[in-house]
Amino acid sequence: MKILVINGPNINFLGIREKSVYGTLDYQYLLDLIHRKGQETGQDITVFQSNHEGAIIDRLQDAYFDGTEGIVINPGAYTHYSYAIRDALASLFIPKVEVHISDITKREEFRKVSVTAPVCDHQIYGQGLEGYLQAIDFILGKRASGEV
Repeated sequence: MKILVINGPNINFLGIREKSVYGTLDYQYLLDLIHRKGQETGQDITVFQSNHEGAIIDRLQDAYFDGTEGIVINPGAYTHYSYAIRDALASLFIPKVEVHISDITKREEFRKVSVTAPVCDHQIYGQGLEGYLQAIDFILGKRASGEV
């Protein structure tokens, strides 16, 4: 199965930014974690990160054509206001999981609203980097149950 993991703004600064919120593990640790998950499950998992909204939209649109069968996305701050990313996600009829490292329900008011979650199949938050693995498992579960 071909799975795409998309990380939005500032996710590449893991281990640098707000360690009390996002932890001390760096972005390379996350990449290695996802890579190992792909090896363990025999899945083709690609990771893409951008701090630019248009680049994220372009990559989502590319997924339509490149055989991607599931998407894990952490839109970062775009979660709360990017209707453009929301619309790009809505155009893809494959399993999609929105992931947030922190518990967005226990943070600032603006973080409690996601404009992208309604067009995803599932949302995971507050599980740290483990949330990415849970999201991949969710997508694999949909495939195993014949929903993909």
